[in-house]
Amino acid sequence: MPTTARSRVLVLVLAVACAFGASTCGSGSPFETDPTRLTEGTWGGDDAGLVVGATQAHVHFGCTYGDFSAPIALDSDGRFSVSGGYLIRAYPVAVGPTMPAELAGVVRGRDLTMTVAVNDTIENELVVFGPTTVRLGRDPQMQMCPICEPAEVP
Repeated sequence: MPTTARSRVLVLVLAVACAFGASTCGSGSPFETDPTRLTEGTWGGDDAGLVVGATQAHVHFGCTYGDFSAPIALDSDGRFSVSGGYLIRAYPVAVGPTMPAELAGVVRGRDLTMTVAVNDTIENELVVFGPTTVRLGRDPQMQMCPICEPAEVP
């Protein structure tokens, strides 16, 4: 992705994460466990999920999915942004290629508000999924599409 396009994607994703992070602030620490990295495990929500492993994070928004490098570092306010790849056309038959993407979010206790911005290199447009909130330890509640089992993510 060219630097200017990547910068625009990052600014958009961070702006969305910041806006939702500010609205979910409460008293006390925003972190469930380690304040320096996103907690490994299953984070579930309505038609969305994130499975964080030691070396990879796998995210679903409806019938789309992507993979991002882990561990994911958090800043002092619980915010993060990480690059990866995303498949927009994933169900019922996966149609590639995987597109460059940014996963960004903010953690508040057991809740994570996340957004994925995908650089659709085929349609030459920015596709944004979210923001949505997922909860650590909750199974994703997928409506029409299956989701990977947590054991599938390293």
